Amino acid sequence: MDFSYTEVQQMLQDSVQKFVQKSYDFDTRNKIIGSETGYSADNWQLFAELGWLAVPFSEEDGGLGGSAVDLMVIMEEFGKANLVEPYTATAVLGGSLVANLATGEQKETLLEGVIGGELQIAPALAEPNGRYNPASVSTTATADGDQIILNGTKIAVENGPNADTLLVSARESGEIRDVEGISVFAVEAGSPGVKIRKYRTVDGKQAAEVTLDHVSVAASNRLGDAGAALPGIESALNRSIVAVSAEAVGSLEVLLQKTVEYSKTRKQFGTAIGTFQALQHRMADMFIQCQLARSTVIMAAMSLDSDDSSDEKAKAVAAAKSRVGKAIKSVGQEAIQIHGGIAMTEELDVGHLFKRVTALDLAYGDGDYHTQRFAAL
Repeated sequence: MDFSYTEVQQMLQDSVQKFVQKSYDFDTRNKIIGSETGYSADNWQLFAELGWLAVPFSEEDGGLGGSAVDLMVIMEEFGKANLVEPYTATAVLGGSLVANLATGEQKETLLEGVIGGELQIAPALAEPNGRYNPASVSTTATADGDQIILNGTKIAVENGPNADTLLVSARESGEIRDVEGISVFAVEAGSPGVKIRKYRTVDGKQAAEVTLDHVSVAASNRLGDAGAALPGIESALNRSIVAVSAEAVGSLEVLLQKTVEYSKTRKQFGTAIGTFQALQHRMADMFIQCQLARSTVIMAAMSLDSDDSSDEKAKAVAAAKSRVGKAIKSVGQEAIQIHGGIAMTEELDVGHLFKRVTALDLAYGDGDYHTQRFAAL
């Protein structure tokens, strides 16, 4: 089987690499993440102009094809740069929810805003007792004439502080964890009753806890049919899991590269530590873990692009996240150990990369969760 990139994918990869080399060094990234918004609006507009925001979407939706492998290419390069812009929240998970669920003018308007770089989205799906289960929804959606009243709390809402629109999952019928009765609503972030408590995550990115207190939205703000959103949510999450797994693979490759480089210059007892056989074995194990992780992510991306059943796709995605989770623990911890105390400082990018991959391990279910998910499928 040929795993080499197509000419278009190579051009996409080169495009991101050139941007990073020219405009996204370590110091620039730190200034961006330390700003009020935690991302660069100028960079976001550049992403739109370069077509990167159109990569996750099909041509019918105004995108560049919507291939999961294309998305993997761009996310891997983002991981190498430790990019902080909210690409996954807005273009991948948020955009996929709209593409999967919305219809007509609503879909056209929202996706046009995302692809054009004019609309920031924050998917609000997780709840305090959800434990990574998208069907665990206690937020209520009650009909009141042609309005819907939303009540509930959403946690770990990535890009919540900067979002123009929240995509909120809410239950219109049934009990908590029932697969039927869940809908997704587009809610303006500034709507009365919406309270956003922002905070920074362990990797320095922006997230929020969102409280909905008698928030009134038009029934037309519902994406798709009432109570039938779960399959679309699960499909969007699978795509996002492949995206963050590919990002983690890129970050892990840089951790390995920087660890090998450091071992060649750091001397102990007058000798470069890279000559010590024990450390060579550990770095060889890091390389193996990186390759295993990358292979399973490629497999998952190809499965999403294939005619596999939904269960087969979910199984491939769970396998990828499980393997990537193991690689994050192994490669990340070895990188810190071999670098020593300097890896824990803010001045070295290794520590920042380690924080990012740790956050990626937890995103949409950690490795242990997806191991159990794989076994159950």
